Amino acid sequence: MKTRIFSKKDIEEAAQILKAGGLVAFPTETVYGLGGNGLDKEAARKIYAAKGRPSDNPLILHVSKMEEVYPLVESVPEKAKRLMESFWPGPLTLILQKSKIVPLESTGGLDTVAIRCPDNALTLELIERAGLPVAGPSANLSGSPSPTEASHVYHDLSGRIEGILDDGAVGIGVESTILDMSTDRPTLLRPGAITLEDLTEVLGEKPEIDPTLLGKKMEDGFIPKAPGMKYRHYAPKAEMILFCSLEEKESEEKESKKKELEDKTSEKKRSEDRISEGKESEYKVSKRIAEYLEEEGRGFPREKIAVFCAEETKHFYQEMAEKEGIVLKVLGRRDEPLSMPHNLFRILRECDEEGIELILSEGYSEKGIGFALMNRMKKAAGQKIILIK
Repeated sequence: MKTRIFSKKDIEEAAQILKAGGLVAFPTETVYGLGGNGLDKEAARKIYAAKGRPSDNPLILHVSKMEEVYPLVESVPEKAKRLMESFWPGPLTLILQKSKIVPLESTGGLDTVAIRCPDNALTLELIERAGLPVAGPSANLSGSPSPTEASHVYHDLSGRIEGILDDGAVGIGVESTILDMSTDRPTLLRPGAITLEDLTEVLGEKPEIDPTLLGKKMEDGFIPKAPGMKYRHYAPKAEMILFCSLEEKESEEKESKKKELEDKTSEKKRSEDRISEGKESEYKVSKRIAEYLEEEGRGFPREKIAVFCAEETKHFYQEMAEKEGIVLKVLGRRDEPLSMPHNLFRILRECDEEGIELILSEGYSEKGIGFALMNRMKKAAGQKIILIK
């Protein structure tokens, strides 16, 4: 099978492929998705086969407007409506009880369905022209870093799918937030650009957080209710280890507990304290990474090593990198939270292309979108984490 690259002028042809049961990768604001007819059992099977994806890993159905949700579900709770009105089109996936027209092949065998409306004009037009909900997991081989450019999709899936709708690089760079609305209490199953704080503001209550996001080990027979929960995801070919500051984590927990208490300290002083604490933890992390290389005897001539860092901390590693031939990869800036998730998957793929064998990465704050960033980094590292006091 020859995989074609489609542009905006080819969108009708891409829509016809979907109608006929074929597969077309499509752009979103998060990552590229692998699209097929979400109501077609065979199309769902083709998606799993093209990706090499386990069939118990649910797919997300993409719609072009809120009205298209109703035939796909038994009902839409009032809270779900509020979330759709607040965040759609956008990077939020909601899980609801499915209707009979949605095949079990699209839901991983579950009686619930994951639905979202992506914030990409080209893809919204594609869905409208196809006239059907488009099932779309990330358009990559299962387990590898998600694609943020059409070239990434072509690298992984060329010869496996009919086409790729190219709209350049994506904006956000990590997959959508997934919120389970099929139970009494909304539950966060996957963090994304719509943060826990954003959801709480609209819902008027803080959602539950699935225990697996907080480090609880999955029991045998665990059935994932959403993509990205059960299997190793986003993984580079290299071994990857995260170095995280325990002090920074404890500081965040204390700050969260004190949030509602009146603080007599000025905002300026609080800000200065946070900056000071951040710089101290940054130094400890960089020092520990250097020590790790020496302690483990990770022979620089034997392994090609990359260090992931922030723009603010790259100076800690530059001398070591120049002396030992280590590759520095700057994820983004700590003071620009969206920059790091935007670059993460692209940089992981660069490491594969460059033959990197070992990745040592700084860990970052799990506040706001940092929760999504660290979720992806922990999965990429296979939960290999060194905590630094």
